[in-house]
Amino acid sequence: MIEQPKFKLYFLHPKFWLTWLGVIFLYSVSWLPYRFQVFLGKGLGRLLMKALPRRVAIARRNLTLAFPDKSSDEIDHLVKKNLENTGVAYFEVGIAWWWPNWRIKRKLHVHGEENLRDAQQDGKGVLMLLFHFLSLEVHARLHGFVEPAVGLYRPHNNAVMEYLQTKGRARSNKYMIQRRDVKGMLNAIKNGDIAGYLPDQDYGRRRVVFAPFFAVPDASTTTGTMLFASHKNCNVIVSRCVRRDDGTGYDVYYEPKLINFPTGDDVADATLINQLVEQAVLKAPEQYLWVHRRFKTRPEEDMPSYYS
Repeated sequence: MIEQPKFKLYFLHPKFWLTWLGVIFLYSVSWLPYRFQVFLGKGLGRLLMKALPRRVAIARRNLTLAFPDKSSDEIDHLVKKNLENTGVAYFEVGIAWWWPNWRIKRKLHVHGEENLRDAQQDGKGVLMLLFHFLSLEVHARLHGFVEPAVGLYRPHNNAVMEYLQTKGRARSNKYMIQRRDVKGMLNAIKNGDIAGYLPDQDYGRRRVVFAPFFAVPDASTTTGTMLFASHKNCNVIVSRCVRRDDGTGYDVYYEPKLINFPTGDDVADATLINQLVEQAVLKAPEQYLWVHRRFKTRPEEDMPSYYS
């Protein structure tokens, strides 16, 4: 468990001045009209396409691997839309961390809250599976208005950014848990909390199995989901957040709880989780984090990289 962060004079050290300059810019922009921020974000995304060719290449490769039936033109279109949405995600950090409650709550549209309540029956804790959609920061803030949760996260290497992200992400939620704190996560579930967990990235070779994900037959998939889900006080649901194209906000969905999960077969369970990710991604593929090397770890170390 991470205590609420406190400001330190150390944060004013000259080595953080560039960080603060970026933070001040983002905070200032966050007060602009929402639709204008989306417009700026899409423009930033188009600049990123020129400034970050390696990330563009990763996104294109991921999409080609995931959707081999799509034409080159279709992939290029998706890459462009994805980078535009990546630019919007930058400004959404400011929205998630600094918008007042009255302003951001107007953008919340909840679907399936009854599924969340059903998963909480009898005081059960809830392992809430979240996926790496580009509106993830907003998703966390908006979920807190439905019911505050705890979240697993990776600490930032920059002390100022660690302070800001921990404070921002806990603004409408309870507290944060460092990603290696397995005991802390299990305690949250034991205590009946909602615990957010992201199972959809490539975390290497430790505590993983290789399972199909879209058209890739051997994606490295964490077994952490099954570890937490096996707690006797745990139910598992999926929540996803999609940004509306018309500028009216975000749809936050809660899906029905998983039945008879986990089964004890890690590969079968990981395959199911990947299928749930696929179903969510297909509803808004341009809003998913494709610039991450999702398929970087192969089953055998001497196998050729998908990103050669």
